[in-house]
Amino acid sequence: MSSRVPRIAPSEITPPEVYFSRRALLAGALATGASALLPAAEAPPAQGAALSYTANPQYSVKETPNKFAEIAGYNNFYEFGTDKDDPSHNAHTLRTRPWTVTVSGEAEVRGTFDLDDLMKGLALEERVYRFRCVEAWSLVVPWVGFPLGSLLARFKPTSRAKYVEFTTLYDPRQMPGQRVPVLNWPYVEGLRIDEAMHSLTLMVVGLYGRVLPNQDGAPLRLIVPWKYGFKGIKSIVKIGFTSVQPRTAWNVAAPNEYGFYANVNPQVDHPRWSQATERRIGAPFLAARRPTLPFNGYAEQVASLYQGMDLRRYF
Repeated sequence: MSSRVPRIAPSEITPPEVYFSRRALLAGALATGASALLPAAEAPPAQGAALSYTANPQYSVKETPNKFAEIAGYNNFYEFGTDKDDPSHNAHTLRTRPWTVTVSGEAEVRGTFDLDDLMKGLALEERVYRFRCVEAWSLVVPWVGFPLGSLLARFKPTSRAKYVEFTTLYDPRQMPGQRVPVLNWPYVEGLRIDEAMHSLTLMVVGLYGRVLPNQDGAPLRLIVPWKYGFKGIKSIVKIGFTSVQPRTAWNVAAPNEYGFYANVNPQVDHPRWSQATERRIGAPFLAARRPTLPFNGYAEQVASLYQGMDLRRYF
C-alpha cells in the first residue's frame, strides 16, 4: 500500500453540534407532520452481555455519565466509515471471537495469545472517565476494563522497552472502511512505557457494565483519559515493545495536526479549530461551551510524566 495518505477535508468530519442539530431538526419535522418525508426512527444501539466487575471510585470522576446511546451511536472508528454514525451501522460485520493478541519486541514473554486466556486473573473494574475528542467534543463514560500495566507486566518488558505499540485488526472484509485509503491501514498507536504503565491507563472490554459494542472498539481497546480520543486504539490484535517511538496512524497522516503525545492541552489549538473550549455531548444545543481542562482534568495525576518537556513542541 502506498504511504501517501490523502488529506481529510473538514467537510468529512461531522462536528457534534451539526450531527445532533440535524437529529433535532428531524425530530421537529416529525412532530409537525412531516414523518412521511423522513426515514423511520433508528433503533437504539444494542447492548451486549453483562460483565462481572467491581466499581472503582478511586479513579472515577463524579460527573454524570452520558447516555448509552450517545456513547454507542456517535463514534470515530474509520475502519467502519468516516461519518459519526457509520460505525453503529456497519460494525456488525466484526467477529470478536475467537480473538488473538500477538505480543512482540523487547519483552521476555512473546507469542500469540487467545484473548480469553490472556484475561484470566485480571479483575475487571468500572471507572468513570472523561473522554475528550480532538474535534472539541467530550463525554463522560463508565468504562469496564483492567489496568494496562497489569497486562503488560505479564510479558516482562526488558530495559530496552521505551515504548508500547498497538495495532488494530486489518481485515477489509470485516472492516469495510479499510477498503478506502483514508489512513495507511492498519491503524497503529503508541505510548511511552511510563504512560502505558500508569495506573490511569485502562484496557477496556466493556462499558455501562456490559460487553463493549463493536462500534466502540470490541473486544479490546485502549483508554488513556488525559489524551485525546484518537489515542484510544480499538480492536487491538498486536502489542509490541519497542526502543523507538512508533509511527502512529494519525501522526503519519497529518503530523502538523495530530502529535504523538496528544495530551489534552487548551493552549495548543488544532490548526482548524480551537481546543480552549469543548462541547459536552448530551448538553442542550445552545448551552455554553465549557473550558477545556489541562490533561482533561487529570493534571494532578499525570503532569509529572512530562516535567521539563515543551508541550507545544511535543503536542
